[in-house]
Amino acid sequence: MTVPTVQQGLDGALVFSQGLPGFPEARHFALVALDDAGLVYALRSIEDEGLRFLAVPPAPFFPDYSPELPDDAVTELGLESEEDALVLLLVTCTTGIEDATANLLAPIVVHARTHQAAQVVLSGSDLPLRAPLQP
Repeated sequence: MTVPTVQQGLDGALVFSQGLPGFPEARHFALVALDDAGLVYALRSIEDEGLRFLAVPPAPFFPDYSPELPDDAVTELGLESEEDALVLLLVTCTTGIEDATANLLAPIVVHARTHQAAQVVLSGSDLPLRAPLQP
């Protein structure tokens, strides 16, 4: 399934039934917009106050990004149509926005109605793990 990417704001609680890679115990996250435009979000663990990530919708930075989700991810999240899926990219930023990179290989996919979420590794893809943000 090819899914559209989030272009409008998205706030809410997300449930990762499998946890995130490297953080299997952290399953509940609050997604909070950090700006009025809906370009940057904080993904904050509810179980571990110190665990948080930066996330962005792909469209403003990677307008051609259109991930093909594996069938097992579609089934796990209960996605019935492309409109059910919202996509976010995790961002790494060490010194400032000028060195920020996004993980295109393993997007966060959220079921828009149920808020079930998973970080989906796009196996067999040549998408980069660290793509520079393109404002």
